[in-house]
Amino acid sequence: MQVHDLIGIGFGPSNVALAIALEEQNHGGQALSTVFLEKQPAFSWHQDMLLDNAHMQISFLKDLATLRNPSSRFTFINYLHEKGRLQDFINLKTFFPSRHEFHDYLAWAASHFEDRCAYGEEVVEVVPEVQNGQVALLRVRSRTRDGELRERLGRNLVVGVGGTPNIPEVFAPLRGSPRVFHSSRYLRSISEHAQPRRIAVIGAGQSSAELFMDLHGRYPSTRIDLIMRGHAIRPSDNSPFVNEVFNAEFVDHVYHRPDHERDAMLRSYWHANYSAPDLAIIETIFNVCYEQRVRGEERHRILRRHEVLGARDLGGSIRLELQDLDAGPEASHANQSNEYDLVVLGTGYERRQHRDLLASLAPWVGEIAVDRNYRVSTPAEFRPGIFLQGACESSHGLSDTLLSVTAVRTGEITAALSPAPLGNVPPAPLGNHGPSRRNVAYAARI
Repeated sequence: MQVHDLIGIGFGPSNVALAIALEEQNHGGQALSTVFLEKQPAFSWHQDMLLDNAHMQISFLKDLATLRNPSSRFTFINYLHEKGRLQDFINLKTFFPSRHEFHDYLAWAASHFEDRCAYGEEVVEVVPEVQNGQVALLRVRSRTRDGELRERLGRNLVVGVGGTPNIPEVFAPLRGSPRVFHSSRYLRSISEHAQPRRIAVIGAGQSSAELFMDLHGRYPSTRIDLIMRGHAIRPSDNSPFVNEVFNAEFVDHVYHRPDHERDAMLRSYWHANYSAPDLAIIETIFNVCYEQRVRGEERHRILRRHEVLGARDLGGSIRLELQDLDAGPEASHANQSNEYDLVVLGTGYERRQHRDLLASLAPWVGEIAVDRNYRVSTPAEFRPGIFLQGACESSHGLSDTLLSVTAVRTGEITAALSPAPLGNVPPAPLGNHGPSRRNVAYAARI
């Protein structure tokens, strides 16, 4: 069985950017043996949220390569040049391409590495290969769409699997219901419903705002309730000084803070990334609601300070039990029961899938602490390097799950792979377990 220098799990933007960084570093030299395993049958990035008129929230300059290597042929600018649209894009006078166009850019970049990606394979387990008392390699087991099990050996592993849909506990019993679905499968699910009469959208972030507006235009007579726990839809703060939190050099500042300072910083900037739509879409929603009042209609409602206490599938509809958090416990209208044809969850994502994938390595990785270069801390007798992409927000800052630092991060991971030829890594001395995870400098738990 071939031993790969690097096996990547997932082939979304983070690992596509890593493939680019590896190719550019090894240009003219001996390339590392790499393979990426992706469970989707082809490249796809938030395919079910490619809504009409939806645009990126970050500058196109924060693409897969520019901030690491502006002369790379994989920049968004060169993509436009090769597609023959560079001058027309300039005439748009925007930093924010449509989501459709940026998805096409990402797919274009990924297409250059199809010989290094096995699509349609889902990784089910990563297990250690022990030789002479040391973990020398990692065995990665995957399952194809036909059910065939495959195995590969690797000297290093990078996990870039993105997030998994966050389903609030109250909706957990309704998993699989065609009437309740997460934004991550919005387009494929909404196409199954011809003319719902009443829809609830849960959440107050960018996805929820986009879902509200898409449903408003898709079903001209449908009533939509936007349900949130907050007092208002709050806009993202994209002012220049706040935006510095997403700069690559800010990662150093965050990472080297003591735990309590880092936690306070993340809380302070939380609304720069979460539950904070663009101001333009907030103003559009407000205008829609205002025009309703002008016409004396009550088609849509913004239910602020409301929490979903219960959800029940009635067969032909979903009943939500709501609590008005601003009403006193004795108020007659504190709780209400509403029925909806559809409930759409704009409730974000969780970042815990890497823990499940690395569960078999628990004796060596423990609570999973990472160093500054995103490498999981392991004892000396564990020789493979394990790197995490997009799972280090608590240690590296809010930018970790975004495209903002992707290009720079992959350059740092590539450099961390470089000190010695990966095929000839000397064995670590037996009996030397290295620093404990508890005492590794700045190794924050994630």
